[in-house]
Amino acid sequence: MKRFFLIAGEPSGDALGAALMAGLKELHPDVAFTGVGGPLMQAEGLDSLFPMDELSVMGLAEVLPKYRALMRRIKQCAAQVIAEKPDALITIDSPDFCLRVARRVKAASTVRTVHYVAPTVWAWRAGRARKMARSIDQVLALFPFEPPYMEAEGMRCDFVGHPVVAQPQPTPEETAAFRARHGIPTDAKLIVALPGSRMGEVSRLAPIFGEALRPVLARHPSVRVVLPAAAPVADEVKALVASWPGPPIVLDPRGRSDALSEKRAAFAAADLALAASGTVSLELAAAHTPMIIAYDMNWFSRQIIWRMVKIDTVTLVNIVSGQKVVPEFLGPDCRPEPIAAKLLELLENDDARGAQLEAEIETMRLLGQGAEAPGLRAARAVLDGLA
Repeated sequence: MKRFFLIAGEPSGDALGAALMAGLKELHPDVAFTGVGGPLMQAEGLDSLFPMDELSVMGLAEVLPKYRALMRRIKQCAAQVIAEKPDALITIDSPDFCLRVARRVKAASTVRTVHYVAPTVWAWRAGRARKMARSIDQVLALFPFEPPYMEAEGMRCDFVGHPVVAQPQPTPEETAAFRARHGIPTDAKLIVALPGSRMGEVSRLAPIFGEALRPVLARHPSVRVVLPAAAPVADEVKALVASWPGPPIVLDPRGRSDALSEKRAAFAAADLALAASGTVSLELAAAHTPMIIAYDMNWFSRQIIWRMVKIDTVTLVNIVSGQKVVPEFLGPDCRPEPIAAKLLELLENDDARGAQLEAEIETMRLLGQGAEAPGLRAARAVLDGLA
């Protein structure tokens, strides 16, 4: 029997962990799991030591009041791993918590340690890889260009594919049904707006996005705007977009079991997207939706981050494909006027949208679309590492 101790600290990690567990069961049916995870990992057979939600905290203001409780959980997890002596400890993202557990485990045992999701050392804080190598034996990477960064510090690193390539995409019939549900004519252009999922992002970007859309709708009155809101900020989003032109169609996910499929249908139905930076660019690419990325942060954070970043583009489609085809308006350039001009250019230029589409298709291929599912590839890499 193979035994694995897994730790995930947030919903995205829970999804990665569940797919990995399913892959391990497929490749090695005689397997047992312990650790910490959410509902998806529990459905695959994990009996979580405590609720995963205890680890889902972000930002200094949120972490400080829970610091002692988090330290107790770090010690508890490490002690459990050391006592159980599993074949491997697999930590999934959430590096502030997970790598502290791995450090304690390595200091007191020979348990193999695997970390799923490589740190973005190619973008900023390159020293994290060297620090991580003291306690991690193997890394499972989401991006094909990441292994050399980890291997240079002595860790084994396997590119296993990005989970976005395994996400189901709406059929043409489902896309048409989305338009019909929301009264959007089949010949009307549709723009999906995504000003972020956190209150700070939404409050900063929503007014800019709204003003950028104003001249677009003035020139093309038939254009419709859809805004899929994140549940924690849905009320704030509705208030902030009340003055937008249109008005926009806000998709409120609260209390809806079909919220994710509705969001994906919106992406697939859209002719163009205006989005904050982040992994949403890959979701849009998977839906073959051209996009513009716009993002800003408070002045102090901007001064710090801009000095640390080592790359000249933040959009993952640009980074993975190696083509800077997705326009970006970042920091001081995140203003309504230039964003509006680029929106109009893309909306009216089929060739420009086509160039993006080609880069999106290439991005999905490079991330593993058409190959073995990422969860199964991750499981195969873990078992091979043990061998």
